[in-house]
Amino acid sequence: MENCGTPSVSCDAEPPLGTMLQLHQLPSVGGDTLFADMYRAYETLSKPLQEFFKGIKTLHESELFCRGRYSDREVNDEGREFPANVHPVVRTHPETGRKALFVNRTFTTRIVDLHEDESRVALELLFRHIEDVNFQIRFRWQKNDLVFWDNRCVQHRALWDYWPEERRGRRVTIAGDRPS
Repeated sequence: MENCGTPSVSCDAEPPLGTMLQLHQLPSVGGDTLFADMYRAYETLSKPLQEFFKGIKTLHESELFCRGRYSDREVNDEGREFPANVHPVVRTHPETGRKALFVNRTFTTRIVDLHEDESRVALELLFRHIEDVNFQIRFRWQKNDLVFWDNRCVQHRALWDYWPEERRGRRVTIAGDRPS
């Protein structure tokens, strides 16, 4: 099973430790990347919510994001399987010991420990919380910039606001481990 051409992501059994990205081709407008501090996102939840989400697991699936993603380029993914894995909502960083939220709007589809309606409400609460501008920076790329981030405590989101133009570069993804 492989993902949809995206580098390793949270739906992998062992999500990446970190990523380095250097862009050489940029669109004329847009293409920024948002980075969010998942330590801070966890730490600013109320104590009862921190306790509630500890030990609860979520399903991370790539199919909704990936299936048909490149159909405009005549890529047929019929019959293709896409990765899906279960991970904790709260992840403990193996080096710092700090807790961080480990959910994202792109791949986290369900809290497996809750009823479907409860899951939807709880995930929306988490997604909106993570998207608070107080946890984020917006990185505006310049040609040949090199950025490194720790996927275990930082969430990134590339803004796809430049279609049909492209941004291209080199990406190095560092192997990670199963979140705990």
